[in-house]
Amino acid sequence: MAELLIGGMPAVTLRASDAPAEGPAILEAVVLPGRGMMLLQAKVRLPSGELFELIHAPPLAEAPGQLDGGPDDFAGNKAFTFGGAILVPYANRITGRNLEGSRETEAEVDGRTVRLLRNWGGKAPGAAQYSMHGLILDAQIPFEQPSEDVVRGRLQAGSFGGRWPSETELEFEWRLAGGVLSLRIDAHNRGDEVLPMGIGWHPYLNLPSQDRRQARLRLPAAKRAEVNDYDEVLPTGRLLDTVGSPYDFNAPQGAALADLYLDDCFTELERTGGEAVVEVLDPAAGVGFRATSPSPEVHAIQVYAPTDKAFVVVEPQFNLADPYSPLYPQGTQTGMTRVAPGGSVTYEARLEAFALGT
Repeated sequence: MAELLIGGMPAVTLRASDAPAEGPAILEAVVLPGRGMMLLQAKVRLPSGELFELIHAPPLAEAPGQLDGGPDDFAGNKAFTFGGAILVPYANRITGRNLEGSRETEAEVDGRTVRLLRNWGGKAPGAAQYSMHGLILDAQIPFEQPSEDVVRGRLQAGSFGGRWPSETELEFEWRLAGGVLSLRIDAHNRGDEVLPMGIGWHPYLNLPSQDRRQARLRLPAAKRAEVNDYDEVLPTGRLLDTVGSPYDFNAPQGAALADLYLDDCFTELERTGGEAVVEVLDPAAGVGFRATSPSPEVHAIQVYAPTDKAFVVVEPQFNLADPYSPLYPQGTQTGMTRVAPGGSVTYEARLEAFALGT
């Protein structure tokens, strides 16, 4: 059988050789080096012993047709419509002045003018169009797989095709150990300018019960970034209190999603043991999924949960949406890290499953 190529490179399967013998655990994962090291699939063992596709994505054999680089995949944006894309050198949206006759936007980034590709935006007539989720969505990343539970990649991203300040080298590692899936990204500034850096991860988590109304979200966060609407989804600059609002997911058991539509960025995160934590709980299936990050630079978690879908997207990320927007009051921590020449910053995240009540 011919090797399956996605983005011109083979898909990589990770298998956990040391997973617990029983109970919830992630047992297998598929990573795509040809699409920016994105996660495509993860098989989880549920409390019942059943194997379940945790990540909302097409079957592996259909993925090449979805991630085909065609008009609907401009700048790699199909990579964040399913699976688990890696977002570098910024997560979320960046707005700017759209340049006529091109699909570029001219944006101010850390005091410098850059030209970014406009690959997303609102659907309503006249809605804002902008650059979304970084510059490596369709990157081909050289990789090695030293063992069945680890894959590593390295990308000499440079200036991201002349679209970003300074010169960046990125190192990636996916590891599947003990039934837990881990991601590490090291961003090195190899240039002679300060490197603005925002990193995030965008996994779509399927609900085993398929019952979205009873599913619960736990996200200890004091603030939510208000947006203008759920079409453009652009920040107004106001950070609103979550406690006592419909967006209060702070309780130990979180709160039911019910009929609440979410495409919201939460910040001022309450850390547990130094880690940012978000949990998706499915009481009907007796299982929960927990994403954590020990990285102190993670200042926000975006949650996308449309009311007509049985998945929840949780996105631990350095930066708020549109982090250079002038609408934020002066002094607002919007999360972009400034890496000095010769310096580095690390992003880490883990994904695990657990039986409810444990």
